[in-house]
Amino acid sequence: MPETIKKRKAKAIEIYRKSCKACGICVAFCPMKSLGTDKLGYPVVVNLDSCSACNICVDRCPDLAIEVFKETGGKDGEKNV
Repeated sequence: MPETIKKRKAKAIEIYRKSCKACGICVAFCPMKSLGTDKLGYPVVVNLDSCSACNICVDRCPDLAIEVFKETGGKDGEKNV
């Protein structure tokens, strides 16, 4: 019988506002629409449950202002909580 594949989920998404310039790239590239913007245009988590921890937001952020913490174990270098 095949091993059950666990879906990766995010436990937390940290947005470092001091580093963020509110460019909107992370929001635009989020395939799960887990991120939105506040009234000043800064990214905010709008639906953590929908986040698949794909790290596209992290990879696209030009200012390294976002970090995703995953629930389940993963590859080297991934943030696990």
